[in-house]
Amino acid sequence: MEREQSWAGHSWIVLVLLIAGTLGLLAHAKASEYDYVSFQSDISSYQSGRFYTKPAQCVDIPVDLRLCHNVGYEKMVLPNLLDHETMAEVKQQASSWVPLLNKNCHAGTQVFLCSLFAPVCLDRAIYPCRWFCEAVRDACEPVMQFFGFHWPEMLKCDQFPQEDDVCIAMSAPNATETSRTQGTAVCPPCDNEMNSDLIIEHLCASEFALKLKIKEVKKENGDKKIVPKKKKLLKGGAMKKKELKKLVLYLKNGADCPCHQLDNLNNNFLIMGRKVKAQYLLTAIHKWDKKSREFKKFMKKMKSYECPTFQSVFK
Repeated sequence: MEREQSWAGHSWIVLVLLIAGTLGLLAHAKASEYDYVSFQSDISSYQSGRFYTKPAQCVDIPVDLRLCHNVGYEKMVLPNLLDHETMAEVKQQASSWVPLLNKNCHAGTQVFLCSLFAPVCLDRAIYPCRWFCEAVRDACEPVMQFFGFHWPEMLKCDQFPQEDDVCIAMSAPNATETSRTQGTAVCPPCDNEMNSDLIIEHLCASEFALKLKIKEVKKENGDKKIVPKKKKLLKGGAMKKKELKKLVLYLKNGADCPCHQLDNLNNNFLIMGRKVKAQYLLTAIHKWDKKSREFKKFMKKMKSYECPTFQSVFK
C-alpha cells in the first residue's frame, strides 16, 4: 500500500542526546535498531514523577493499533506519554489520527505521533523535540482545517523539550522526499485512495456517511457548497431526519482547490463528514463505483465491521 511504502523510508528516527554536551547526535538511527530496555520493578525514572494506577511495562505494538503498528519498532511502553494507561484507550485515541496520517502532510507525522502514543521502550521517558512538533504542526494543521480541526491542546508544542535536552527528532528528508510529502493542490478530502481499508478508517473517523447524488456545487465564503439531489444515510450518528432532509454539505476552504470527483455530477458518491458548529463538512468523497474491486470489498466489510468507539482528541 502506498502509505506503507511512504513510511518505510522514514523509520530513521533520531534521538537527540545532548546530555552535558558529551553525547552527540545519533544521526539516521533506525528505530528497529534500538536496544530495548527491560523494565525493572523500580521505574521511577521513566514515570518522571507521574502517578499511575498500573506499573509501566513494555508491550508489543498490536496490529490493530494502525497508527503505529508499522512505525519501525515492535515494543512500546504503557502508560504512554499522553497518560493513556490501557491499550484500549491508546487504540481509541490513536484511531482519530489515522486519516491525517494517510494525507502525508509531513514526513515525520507518524514518528511524532507514535513517540507519544506508542513510545519506544527505553529506560526513561523521551519526548519529541519542540521544533519537531512545530514542524509537523505547521505542515499538518492547514490540512486538518479542511476537516474542521485545529491542533489539539494535548499536543501543544511548547510543552516539549528544546534541543539542549534529550528529545526525539527526525533527520530532514532529501529534496525528493520533501516534494513528495509536502502535499498536493487537490483538496485534502478529495485526495483519497480507493482502498477498502482506508475507506473503512475514514468511515470510522466520521460522524456520518451518505450515498449521495449531487444537484449542484458552488463557491461560498471560501468553501465549496454541495447541494444534494438524492441521499441515503449509511451512518447517521446524531443526525436527525429533519437535518438530513435539509442537508447541505461544505468542503471547507475548498473554493479554489480541485476536487476531481466533483467534475462529473452524473455519478453517485460515497460521502463522509462531520458536523462543526452549524455546518456539515465533507471529509472524504469517493465515486460510488460498483465495478471497483476495492469499493465492493468496502461495501461488504461495512455490513459487519464494528468501528472502535472513541472520544476524538479534536475538540
